[in-house]
Amino acid sequence: GKSPGIDGVTVGEYAKALDENIADLVARLKAKQYKPQPVLRVYIPKPNGDKRPLGIPAVEDKIVQMAIKKILEAIFEQDFIDTSYGFRRNRSCHDALTELDRIIMNAPVNFVVDMDISKFFDTVDHKRLMECLRQRIVDPTLLQLIGRFLKSGIMEEGVYFETDQGTPQGGVLSPVLANVYLHYALDKWFETEVLPQLTGFARLVRYADDCVPRCGTRDDGLAPRSLLAGAGFKPP
Repeated sequence: GKSPGIDGVTVGEYAKALDENIADLVARLKAKQYKPQPVLRVYIPKPNGDKRPLGIPAVEDKIVQMAIKKILEAIFEQDFIDTSYGFRRNRSCHDALTELDRIIMNAPVNFVVDMDISKFFDTVDHKRLMECLRQRIVDPTLLQLIGRFLKSGIMEEGVYFETDQGTPQGGVLSPVLANVYLHYALDKWFETEVLPQLTGFARLVRYADDCVPRCGTRDDGLAPRSLLAGAGFKPP
């Protein structure tokens, strides 16, 4: 969006001296002096009268997040399972539904379980997320930079709130961090821990934190929910 973050600088204002601003940003990144600013939290009205929180990062932080996003996608995209559809290039909700339909119609599926992870993006464990990232990233500078974004905090009406859990609000980095986390904590876990305990056919289709196990028997259909809770997730 065009709304400024906590520093009050808009995209247009930043662009007026773009070359100088980018050169300064690169210099601070190389010197390891760059530190993300807190995300500005505002509330926008919903049709039902409630308000939805919205995080607005500073322009400079959006630029760095986009760079990290491209790096993470280049590293992890090849690892993600075929039935993970959320926030991935050339994949959509419709593709996930098409895959669900294909499996239900062609495989021995009698039970479908629809689950999402309660408040997932707000409750991601930072330590576990960093462990997931270290599976494929060895560069300490990149890991430190991601860690700084996780801990950058939130500013709401002039009050600073620490972020001890969850992914950065409002930026482009959160979706790919979520996919990395869930690739190891859910997708691979389902393959290695859940499938061996089931008696029949089962497949998992996931869109971000919304996952749909399809199973051949009723007992197998009930198992993933309890196993999900046992693994530290919070089904709704």
